[in-house]
Amino acid sequence: MAGSGGRWRDLGAFRARGVPGWVALAEGIDRMVTGIESPVDSERGLAARLRYLTASDAGYEAMDRAGVHVRPRTLIAWLAEEQTPSKANLARLDAAYWDLRRRNVIADLKRRLNNHGRGTRIEIDPVDQSAVDHRHQRDLETRSVNVRGVWDRAVDAWIAEDTAELEAVWDDIIQSTLGTDWDAYTHVSSVGWSA
Repeated sequence: MAGSGGRWRDLGAFRARGVPGWVALAEGIDRMVTGIESPVDSERGLAARLRYLTASDAGYEAMDRAGVHVRPRTLIAWLAEEQTPSKANLARLDAAYWDLRRRNVIADLKRRLNNHGRGTRIEIDPVDQSAVDHRHQRDLETRSVNVRGVWDRAVDAWIAEDTAELEAVWDDIIQSTLGTDWDAYTHVSSVGWSA
């Protein structure tokens, strides 16, 4: 891939710190997903997750994907608050809840990020060079760019956990918006936006 090479191939050679841009992009999309704030091991948090998961076939599919395999009477006892799931099942229920929540907000994420075709302005923070010897530091600054035309691909890749496609999307973003210094942003400290 184009973004995988260049002068920044070995990020840590001079002790620069950062993450691949596609990772920061995926984390940014993930931060847009909101949901139940009460922890799964609280009575309220567990009850809310169970209601959400048992309200649709998609919820049962999410529980199955997360490894929640219990008898119907056990699930009924959980819903009635007569029995508490094991610590392992609490973790699985939480994973199932967030999996379903992510899938349920895909259309909204795309709509918000595409912003009626105007796209979303993102801020790209370069790698942290504070530990890099001064003579090896590059003159990098935080970049603010408007991104459009890739958000559907980005969200689809994010939900599918398709790292190759996320990397391709990130490469498209930096190559089309940052000019000749795009390869200095294959790794970043963070990526943020308000959408």
